[in-house]
Amino acid sequence: MKALVTGGAGFIGSNVVLLLLEQGCQVRVLDKFSSGHRNNLEGLDIALTEGDIRDAETCLKACEGMDVVFHLAASVGRQRSLDFPQLDSETNLIGTVNVLEGMRKHGVARMVYSSSAAIFGEPETEAVSEDHPQNADSPYGVSKLAAEKMILSYRGLYGMDTVCLRYFNVYGRHQRYDPYGNVIPIFARRLLDRQPLPIYGDGRQTRDFLNVRDVARANYLAAIGGRSGVYNLGSGTSIAIAQLAQWMQEVSGRTVGVTHGPRRPADVPHCGANTRKAKREMGFSASVPLREGLAEYWQWLCGQEGEKKG
Repeated sequence: MKALVTGGAGFIGSNVVLLLLEQGCQVRVLDKFSSGHRNNLEGLDIALTEGDIRDAETCLKACEGMDVVFHLAASVGRQRSLDFPQLDSETNLIGTVNVLEGMRKHGVARMVYSSSAAIFGEPETEAVSEDHPQNADSPYGVSKLAAEKMILSYRGLYGMDTVCLRYFNVYGRHQRYDPYGNVIPIFARRLLDRQPLPIYGDGRQTRDFLNVRDVARANYLAAIGGRSGVYNLGSGTSIAIAQLAQWMQEVSGRTVGVTHGPRRPADVPHCGANTRKAKREMGFSASVPLREGLAEYWQWLCGQEGEKKG
């Protein structure tokens, strides 16, 4: 299988690349390295196209000769989209159209798209299923939902096989600190600096975390399964943020305590994924227990920090 991975130098994309290579695929990566890291791809037998998905000609060239596209390149995060709404829409919607057009013109028949639970907005139920109302409440959520709709329209118009994977909270190797990022790398950064972990509110709010190795496996299953559709990707189990803070201190061996700030206005109390459809139709379920994954992530991160200091 010849696979194009857009955003393949990024956190999730590079893990998808690693798994595809393990499965014997020929891989081309398209990345502009704005948030991706070259050392994520160091030593890998891949073809590299450096460029921006906002450029239609770049996407056209990158799609030539491919069997499948794993589309992960994106501007990610609610707060980033509030700060830079034009960039968010240009990347997530127009960039997706450019990739789809490159596929159409070269006869690439299959796409696996990395979507987000942000398309749902504030959850109405603790376990969110695929048919939950889609009330995106940020430019990011809107742009990811619009890209999903565009992809589904290309499926209907041109007979493409398309799978949209709606990620909840992904963590794991190759995830670096980002002020716009999720709580695990933020906690990890504070632990490295031996500073207390910040919790907004009482810490009883719950979230569903999925290891990136499982996410990569879900992408591969989606590509080889011969199906189209939308699937929620989570562990199916939620954890309180206060418990997460405790576990991260335990796996790191650093007791730094926590600080409590006011609850953020947009912070929903509970959010998790109903994963039954992915298990039933794709044969996917999470395999990495959270505490094990946190320990693995901490070891990887300490290795990276050691390399920097060396």
